[in-house]
Amino acid sequence: MKVLITGANGFVGYYVTKLLLEKGYQVIATGRGDCRLPFSKEHLFSYYQMDFTDAVSVKQVFEKTEPDAVIHSGAVSKPDECELNKEKAWNINVQGTINLLREAENLKSFFLFVSTDFVFDGEKGMYREEDIPLPVNYYGETKLAAEKEVLAYPYFWSIVRTVLVYGKPLTGRDNLLTIVKNKLEKGEEYSVVNDQVRTPTYVVDLAQGIFSVIEKKAEGIFHISGEDVTTPYEMACKTAVLLGLDVGLIKEVTASSFSQPAMRPPKTGFNIQKAKSVLGYHPVSFDEGLRKTFSEKD
Repeated sequence: MKVLITGANGFVGYYVTKLLLEKGYQVIATGRGDCRLPFSKEHLFSYYQMDFTDAVSVKQVFEKTEPDAVIHSGAVSKPDECELNKEKAWNINVQGTINLLREAENLKSFFLFVSTDFVFDGEKGMYREEDIPLPVNYYGETKLAAEKEVLAYPYFWSIVRTVLVYGKPLTGRDNLLTIVKNKLEKGEEYSVVNDQVRTPTYVVDLAQGIFSVIEKKAEGIFHISGEDVTTPYEMACKTAVLLGLDVGLIKEVTASSFSQPAMRPPKTGFNIQKAKSVLGYHPVSFDEGLRKTFSEKD
């Protein structure tokens, strides 16, 4: 099976690409810039520059590669950036998805869209797939709008929502745990909220969940996250303790302490029973994921 991945140079894209290659899938990795992935010698790997906001660029790559499945993980995912530049956010997160769906439809490709807990308002927490989305910021609005486009796709499709992904960033930007490490190693204070509840997701688990959807051609919406309910502050403190860094440099704050352009949902986190029963998904604990993040092995 040939699988095309958007955002392949990113944090999640790296792990999905790596796992698919290990499982013997032919991977068509795409990104806007040059390839930053270390798989160029793999005979099953190819890389194409593709701007999915450009319909012509998408058409050219799809006609050349003819993927059997598409994993759309590329996005602008910083809530404040989306709030401050709504036109850009819509163009990337929604119009880009429409462009990909259009070309996937011509090939009848399986289409998997990676979404977010930020489609919910965060009032209830532990959301199930059938709960009604109600985003509180523009990032969530764009992801929900893209989800609706995927729901209208006439062939096999899946939406994988996830929560606060962490792990070792072999490509892509840092995440909460590695930011804490970098700050504290420099002796810098770091303020982290303790009034937002999440079920953080180890990136290797997310990649495995996405692979399971592709392998099983499992259609529908799936919530893929960890099971441990925690806050970013608690995550940061555990990181400091594990690494022997000064916990005192971590400052506990509330969301109201920050003057951020985008609101954050206070209480998300997922019920993952559907993923367990349909996909055989079993995430590691946060403590184990934390250890793996800073272990020598990838």
